[in-house]
Amino acid sequence: MTPNSLSRLLFGLLFGALAGAVVGATLQEPLTGAATGALAGTLLSIVIDTRRGLRLLDWLRGPQHLAAPRDEGFWGELAYRIERALRQKELAIGQERERLSQFLAAIEASPNGVMLLDGNDQIEWCNTVAAQHFGLDPQRDRLQRVTNLVRSPQFVAFLQAGAFDEPVTVPGPLGRSTISLLVRPYGEGMKLLLSQDITERERAEAMRRDFVANVSHEIRTPLTVLSGFVETLAQLPLTEPERQRVLALMSQQTGRMQALVGDLLTLAQLEGSPRPGADRWLALAPLLQRSLADAVALSAGRHAITLREAPELEVAGLEGELLSAVGNLLGNAVRYTPEGGRIELACSVLEDGRALIAVSDTGPGIAREHLPRLTERFYRVDGSRSRETGGTGLGLSIVKHVVQRHGGEIDIESEPGKGSTFKLLLPALRVRPAERALSARAEAAA
Repeated sequence: MTPNSLSRLLFGLLFGALAGAVVGATLQEPLTGAATGALAGTLLSIVIDTRRGLRLLDWLRGPQHLAAPRDEGFWGELAYRIERALRQKELAIGQERERLSQFLAAIEASPNGVMLLDGNDQIEWCNTVAAQHFGLDPQRDRLQRVTNLVRSPQFVAFLQAGAFDEPVTVPGPLGRSTISLLVRPYGEGMKLLLSQDITERERAEAMRRDFVANVSHEIRTPLTVLSGFVETLAQLPLTEPERQRVLALMSQQTGRMQALVGDLLTLAQLEGSPRPGADRWLALAPLLQRSLADAVALSAGRHAITLREAPELEVAGLEGELLSAVGNLLGNAVRYTPEGGRIELACSVLEDGRALIAVSDTGPGIAREHLPRLTERFYRVDGSRSRETGGTGLGLSIVKHVVQRHGGEIDIESEPGKGSTFKLLLPALRVRPAERALSARAEAAA
């Protein structure tokens, strides 16, 4: 018993005895009255103390969100200390929940999928990315066995084998993606499953392999021809006309390899350099004139090549890259348009402010199924005909890279027997009227 409780008990005992003695004296029984009063005072103190204890007990049985009873003495002190301990525990639990929430939010923001599995391979938690990788619902599918939801044979076999040293690759939902999985065991039979979408990486790797194979093939062919001609020159006695013909063919194959290497270097430079700034303006008309002159020289009078009158414009970009893009389009038109055909270069400004540069020809045209792939490296509608015309198969890929680096796009319209039109669209932010055109308008207005 605490000193406060003992003091209240003694006070009740003495006060009851004194009151009982006074009452007993009137009844001529002072000792009996004093004893009775002392007993009553003691019982009253015990009852009061018990009620305080019961109030504390009722508070402990409840939700404890209200304040503890504010009594005096022992029970009040005990209630205060219990309440303080509970509030400190609630604060610590709240802080732990906040840290857990922040941790889960960080995992949720991860670009990779994260899934927690218990000892029975049931889903305890997964982030949104993991749910997308496996076609799951992160809330509905919790506590479900993951192998009942993900039916991929590779995935099921991987989990059941228990050999998690190396990642495994499995198809994503509907087979439209490729997912790399890595499992790390922890705790009592639990597993941390990490997933990553490697579809783009696989596609890039396939493109790299195809690119290397195509480059090797494109270079091997002229090298084989050159090797054969060198052997012919070394072993056979040729007449002067024959020797000149062999040398001409060797020069042709050498030029083909030089063009291929030049286009490869151009592509590498385009992919490895920063995008052109929007503060370097150049007049578009002289650039189109230069491209037209090169096309006329390449045609050597075999085609009717014209430049439709174009508005006086300036574009923000790199002159060399834009010249290469327009030159490649005109060069393709010259190579694939039969002799006597027409080729037209045109430029205009669309209603939304974009600049349109178009190259049209009266060539054989291209079937619809080939149009989406024309800008792929080394893609040819007719490989043998492309090689005969001297093409490397990289021209349209260079055009696409140039126009995309300038924030624009390429559009192709073609139909077999009706020719083709290749359009370069440059964004409005990179197009403005030429300064001399503005000056002419200002003088006219004055």
